[in-house]
Amino acid sequence: MGFLRPHAERIYALLRIMAGLMFMQHGLQKLFGLFGGVPPGAPPFVVYGAGIIEFVGGALIALGLFAGPAAFIASGTMAFAFFLGHVAPHGGNLMPIVNQGELAALYCFGFLYIAAHGSGIWSVDAARRGSSRT
Repeated sequence: MGFLRPHAERIYALLRIMAGLMFMQHGLQKLFGLFGGVPPGAPPFVVYGAGIIEFVGGALIALGLFAGPAAFIASGTMAFAFFLGHVAPHGGNLMPIVNQGELAALYCFGFLYIAAHGSGIWSVDAARRGSSRT
């Protein structure tokens, strides 16, 4: 069924924008204590390293400004978070449903897709190029 095919570019733009905004909220939580504050026991490299990547990367992805490179870095960060924060503490269990790593895994692969696809329409990159596509 291809009834949404005519809207694929707009749906992708919404995916990119919403994923970026949601990811940015994790950075706001870590860096500025919003949305429930810094996760308890989080080491400084997670708070500041991941927090900066989440905040800045999420903003870049949402705006569509260098979204491909930003999403690639965000994808790697989420892969690292999945293994460090979910697999390792659960005895090496790779199943996200068991190790509670579904969000990290989804972000990882979602951002990998955005990295491959680029900024698309409704983006700063498209506006800078003077076109609706990147």
